[in-house]
Amino acid sequence: MGNLHFLNFGQWCPFDLCLAIRYVNGNGIEENFEKAIHWFQKAAENGNEEAMFCLAKFHEFGKGTEKNLEKSFYLHQKAAENGNKKAMFSLANHYYNGKGTEENLEKAFYWFQKAKGNDFTGAMNNLVICYECGKTEKNLEKALYLHQKAAENGDKEAMFSLANYYYYNGEETEENLEKAIYWYQKATENGNKKAMFNLAMCYVNGNGTEVNIEKAFHWFQKAAENGNEEAMYILAKFYECGEGTEKNFEKAFYLHQNAAENGNEESMFCLADYYYNEEKTERI
Repeated sequence: MGNLHFLNFGQWCPFDLCLAIRYVNGNGIEENFEKAIHWFQKAAENGNEEAMFCLAKFHEFGKGTEKNLEKSFYLHQKAAENGNKKAMFSLANHYYNGKGTEENLEKAFYWFQKAKGNDFTGAMNNLVICYECGKTEKNLEKALYLHQKAAENGDKEAMFSLANYYYYNGEETEENLEKAIYWYQKATENGNKKAMFNLAMCYVNGNGTEVNIEKAFHWFQKAAENGNEEAMYILAKFYECGEGTEKNFEKAFYLHQNAAENGNEESMFCLADYYYNEEKTERI
């Protein structure tokens, strides 16, 4: 029964659909996938989108019938057009992987969006796995395409992921630091906390932009205000050295204290040094 996890209904369902489920589960009657398909078919003919979705899965997995990806695609499409969210997600995967139809990334993106509404990132989790697990280059290109589309449609997590694609030198994409800066900036404008820290690091190191300690200080401050303990530690060092701001040991001590309380080991060491070193503690 491992492939039948899609059979998940509420307390009420139409007679033909309920009978189909009973044949699947062997609930009060003998388990019989062929009869289950018969009653799912009846329910689907009566316009039941859950039955269409279940039939699509039976054809996809070859349960009670021969495996037929074209029929599975057609039934997923009918169920999705009738509002079934699970079918929308499956249909997107069919277009994404070219299962039962030609690969079509634009239609895959459309149905991923329909499946998850504004929460596109949730629908993309399986695509993220494609590049993190080192699958084929073709999958990496497809994942990048969908991240790009999602970012352009305002998804702040996709903006951050896309910036990471461009920033880090690896198999995911050819390094393009200017594009990374652009998408980190867009992500920060949309409130992405992780992007604030990464953008600050770009300004510190001059990656994709000129070194700008004042802008780095600004974004480290934003990240620290949003609870980033590493940003707190770096800001403390800026205040100690007078980088991007005037020297201020009192603020440095305060930031080390906050960072240490949030688990930053470097600040724990610095804080201990503050207490140990009388010259510094006298300035606080």
